[in-house]
Amino acid sequence: MVIDVVDAAPNYDVVVAGNGALGLSLGLVLARRGLRVAVVGRADRPYAASAAAGAMNGCFGEVTPHLLRSEHGRLKLAMDYQATGRWDAWEQGLLEESDETAIRTANGTVVILNTVGVHEIDTEGFRAIRAALDEYKEPYEDLDPAEVPWLHPAPTARPLHAMFIPGEHAVDAPALLRALSAAFTRNGGTLVDDLVGEVLLVGGRAVGVRLTSGTTLSAGHVALATGAATTKLLDCLPEDVRHRIPAIVAGRGVALMVRTTDGVVPESVIRTPNRAFACGLHVVPRRDGLIYLGATNEVESQLGTTAAIGELNLLLSGTSQMHDDLVNAWVERIMVGNRPVPLDGFPLLGSVGVEGLWLMTGTYRDGLHQSPLLAADMAARILGEPHDSELDVFTPVRPPIEAMTREESLEMAVRHTLGSGYEHEWRLPDDWPPMIEKHFRAAFGRTLEQVDPEFVPPPEMFIFADESIHAALRTYYEAHRGASGR
Repeated sequence: MVIDVVDAAPNYDVVVAGNGALGLSLGLVLARRGLRVAVVGRADRPYAASAAAGAMNGCFGEVTPHLLRSEHGRLKLAMDYQATGRWDAWEQGLLEESDETAIRTANGTVVILNTVGVHEIDTEGFRAIRAALDEYKEPYEDLDPAEVPWLHPAPTARPLHAMFIPGEHAVDAPALLRALSAAFTRNGGTLVDDLVGEVLLVGGRAVGVRLTSGTTLSAGHVALATGAATTKLLDCLPEDVRHRIPAIVAGRGVALMVRTTDGVVPESVIRTPNRAFACGLHVVPRRDGLIYLGATNEVESQLGTTAAIGELNLLLSGTSQMHDDLVNAWVERIMVGNRPVPLDGFPLLGSVGVEGLWLMTGTYRDGLHQSPLLAADMAARILGEPHDSELDVFTPVRPPIEAMTREESLEMAVRHTLGSGYEHEWRLPDDWPPMIEKHFRAAFGRTLEQVDPEFVPPPEMFIFADESIHAALRTYYEAHRGASGR
């Protein structure tokens, strides 16, 4: 929206929209530099990704075969690795500037390979994790699955292999958000319990925001770290610019906070490789006899606010893969969060081509883990200082990033959809799975062709029957068709 404002000094040097891990981290880095910073977001963070996160410090545990095959996937892995190296100092600084006594939890991560999934996903994912660890010369240890502490699966879900990654821990997300908020305000930052409704432009530059309450905050810079709610805030941009930015949709995730029957929790994260377009089945220890059991992933055009029965069934059936006594445990909370997923699957970092307006979002499952790294880089960009030029590839106004061929994307769609059936413990006649696979391949192939005959979206964008997402893809692709030579 373009408005007329009185020419006056701004209230703030920077307004950060979004009070999740990314927004608060950016606000803190800037406040530590002495800038006047406001971070805007509702204190209760309804359905935000950070508030519902299992918050694994996942770097290598998140590796998939497809990640290692593409240039952009390998850059994402490099970002995760750099972020891992920052967490010790980042946590120490937060502990010194808040009342928290611990932020990271879990003593490393155990990755298990069992027979519940399918070879092309679980076995190949397990191998890809090991290959990445070897490439980066990171330590890991093979374990006898029968001797992994706390792990006690049902006989039909016994792991075939297990490995321990000592350098991958987890974050207590509520403690992190409390610590970030406290550290930010103690460094002079201002928390605003509201939502940004509009970005305000004057003369082709961002000058502030209007809140949903009607209040206006003026600023020299506006940074949007608003996750899955970001795209609607870009209506302030000219149409030809807005359509060349991949829209962000919601990766709705459901997880359970569970109290174990005996109060005993694992010391480490226990997880499978990534499955079904999500971060695999995982148990993350929390305090006071609680575990985090997650997580599902359904890509939708609108923010998800509730859990589907099928998602709860998937999580509950997954308990047999971790500990057969979890069937008697108590579900204390059902958590729903919305991961920010750009149409091409990669983050939006940097200027949108309008002076003073920045995006720091679209990080899918990586935002909380990468927050120390991205906050420092984005602060440098806003301040006009040297920054990591390798991340320029994720500039928001960009042609679609295509990390797979059409055949690879279609095959991944089929395999992960079939894999979710085995996770649901389906029981079918032996000749049915091949027929179902044939149906999926034909149906997904038709949808892929209808979305676009040339550009290649990630499989999450076409397996879910959300016509709003398909329409957004067509708009985005059309905006780049001439420039791409297609």
